[in-house]
Amino acid sequence: MPKARKPAVLIVDDKRPNLLALAAVLESDYELLFANSGSEALMLLKAQPKVDVILMDVHMPDMDGFETVSRIKKIEALQDIPIIFVTAVYQDDPFVKKGYEVGGIDYFSKPFDPEILKMKVAAYASFRVRADLLKEKELHLRDTEELLRVGRKLSAVLETLPVGVLIADVEGRICQTTEEAARILKCVEPEQSDAYGEMLGWWDSAGQMIKDESGPLARALQRAETSHSQPLQIRCFDGTEKTILASASPLHGLNGHILGAVVLIRDLTESKQIEEDLAKRVTRLVSLGVELEESTAR
Repeated sequence: MPKARKPAVLIVDDKRPNLLALAAVLESDYELLFANSGSEALMLLKAQPKVDVILMDVHMPDMDGFETVSRIKKIEALQDIPIIFVTAVYQDDPFVKKGYEVGGIDYFSKPFDPEILKMKVAAYASFRVRADLLKEKELHLRDTEELLRVGRKLSAVLETLPVGVLIADVEGRICQTTEEAARILKCVEPEQSDAYGEMLGWWDSAGQMIKDESGPLARALQRAETSHSQPLQIRCFDGTEKTILASASPLHGLNGHILGAVVLIRDLTESKQIEEDLAKRVTRLVSLGVELEESTAR
């Protein structure tokens, strides 16, 4: 599931000492972005809307803080960013009122108590981060449900083929398998399916990062590439080693982004063993035929 990110704070002020002072208060807890003017702040926000709190100076040339905030609030993707005015000049009630009217959520007058500012920023940032986290979790759950639905359909279609089928999520974790896949990998217990990827070397023991970027699963998930019959040397659950042929294709959701991948595996060692056994039987039959002819001749 998605993890909470470090909150981002945009500090807007045309005076460098003010930027440095606010940075000294907040830099240990936040990812800080800086803008020297209202127009620069707007450009930065349009390019990087993932900002959780804005600290806005009021007295700036060309475009003051009030006008900047008014323009920010007209952009739909930026409307819910909490904005705190910080000023040493416009401290009277009419200016404070105007700050709230244009969309500010709080108003600090300089000099201010650094600890109170830190607490306020922490409170406002947490709302934004939590909201984003909930959205990401909702998307993740939707993607998982869609992946399982697609996986069930694929498994039903591919179940009749002499190949093992594994369905992986976007992180590379195996979430669905067929009986043939379990047979090829000599999986005895159903819960062992969680270890498929680690055993095949597709991701680390934490289940997060794909190891082999040239492997079929990594290529499907990271580059949306389809690969066919790539040989992989693996160690099965019973400790035996074998060679499999693996093919992988990305699975796309309704909105076009990658939900996961379908991996097909075929036991190459088993095929070779069957061929070798067949060759031995043919050789044995030929040998028996020769022996029979010699016996008849005598």
